[in-house]
Amino acid sequence: MTDAAKAGLEHLRDAGAFQWYVIPLLLIVLYVYAAEVERRNWNVLFAGLAFWGMDWFNEIWNALVFHFTDRAPVWGAPGGNSAYLILIGLNIEICFMFAIFGVVAAKLLPADKSLRVLGLPNRWVLAGAGAVAAVGVEVVLNAVGALTWEWSWWHAGMPLLIWLVGYLPFFLVSYWVHDLPTVKSKAIAVGSLLGLDAAALIFFISLGWI
Repeated sequence: MTDAAKAGLEHLRDAGAFQWYVIPLLLIVLYVYAAEVERRNWNVLFAGLAFWGMDWFNEIWNALVFHFTDRAPVWGAPGGNSAYLILIGLNIEICFMFAIFGVVAAKLLPADKSLRVLGLPNRWVLAGAGAVAAVGVEVVLNAVGALTWEWSWWHAGMPLLIWLVGYLPFFLVSYWVHDLPTVKSKAIAVGSLLGLDAAALIFFISLGWI
């Protein structure tokens, strides 16, 4: 087991690390979504939740990689500077960040779904560009030690896999939900995703796997 993984385990779901700044961060997230509810902007609201749900999905399989290899997660979030480490690669600060990230990404979408950028569908172009930007931020976070990478196939020198697996699906699923034709279809899609995440969390945490 790597030193970073050991350090993460020491802080995993340690309530003693709580800091009061978590409360205003939570209120900021709630305000962002409340503003979309007030505007009845269901496209953006459900797109944001879908983005957040995709992050939970990735964090769950990342934690399972750590369990089954007993070496390291694909990415780790050292818990020493976090108010709460939820999973080995996910702290409360990252969780709140992704909850807002999807709303921001959805707000940047052109209203015209058929609009093409450089001859390509705008959703695909923006998803690709957004994933590139996100990978760039991760590279910086890794460089300053806020995010750890322990596997030879997942690092700054091989960003394609981080882009393809780590972020592109977030944007694509979020934009797909955004463009679904009815509020009901959006709610079903997001409910299914979050329901799967919740079931997996309950199951794997009860087994002591994540």
